[in-house]
Amino acid sequence: MDDRQVAKGDTVAIHYVGKLTDETVFDSTEGRDPFEFQAGGDQVLPAVSGAVIGMSVGERVTLDVTAGEGYGDYDDHLVIEVPTERLPEGTSQGDMLRDDSPQPRTWMVKEVSDPNTTLDGNHPLAGKDLRFDIELVEIR
Repeated sequence: MDDRQVAKGDTVAIHYVGKLTDETVFDSTEGRDPFEFQAGGDQVLPAVSGAVIGMSVGERVTLDVTAGEGYGDYDDHLVIEVPTERLPEGTSQGDMLRDDSPQPRTWMVKEVSDPNTTLDGNHPLAGKDLRFDIELVEIR
């Protein structure tokens, strides 16, 4: 039996369920391979990356992450209107568009209308508190 504990820098594999505070599941590894990342690294949310440090294989934890610790607070300044004629033909509500600025951002199309379309540059989980149910599957 492996009773090692995760140390910063270890590559780990977890199963998880990510939920909103109303229990709506937004992501899960159910039915998929475990998710791999480096403990204490920057590949996942810092709260998740840090939470696995000290865990042993088979251990489970529930982690509450505030909006500020997760994908940030919702920023109304990232909701903009652009001329609809400047968007790719066939753009519709819910589409994701990426700009080609020096600091590229992905925009979700909130509403298509004439003459302007509303785009939202916030992450879809911005402004939301999150809960992760995590099970450590492997320390690699």
